[in-house]
Amino acid sequence: MIELLKQAMPWYIAGPLIGLTVPILLLIGNKHFGISSSMRHICAACVPANISFFKYQWKKEVWNLFFVGGIFIGAVLTAVFFKNPNPVAISESTKTMLEGWNITDFSGLLPTDIYNINQLFTLKGFIIIIVGGFLVGFGTRYAGGCTSGHAIMGLSNLQLPSLIATCCFMAGGIIVSNFIVPFIFKYL
Repeated sequence: MIELLKQAMPWYIAGPLIGLTVPILLLIGNKHFGISSSMRHICAACVPANISFFKYQWKKEVWNLFFVGGIFIGAVLTAVFFKNPNPVAISESTKTMLEGWNITDFSGLLPTDIYNINQLFTLKGFIIIIVGGFLVGFGTRYAGGCTSGHAIMGLSNLQLPSLIATCCFMAGGIIVSNFIVPFIFKYL
């Protein structure tokens, strides 16, 4: 059983499980799936109530905080107990492309050539980690939600703004991964 848990869940099981969260949440209590709103709930719980953006009944959404807490606990447990000792399987053409960008460590889930504390203090690392993180956070707030909220919940409810947001998320991801990231790694 433990060996089964150490393997990646096949798409034909994971996909329907993710898809079933939408009707389950709607049936249980008209709840909407999404992760980015939990940051607002955390801030509303911690920040004084004199800021108008955080003046709302965040306690009605406390289930979302438990959901995000469960994701965090699950990630920690997975990292500690079910860590896969094998490197991430990527194609040889991808390895060759990344090696051309001086990314050579493929031993972990994230390349340490990019994601480590030493890289944070370089221009390349600052742009990728800090500027990229800011842009993702800004885009999520500007779009009124994240990919899970729009692409999973919003599209299943046939919401046009979610379709537009999801198309923009995808277009942004394609542009960044095919043009901006290669430029950063080749020229900075």
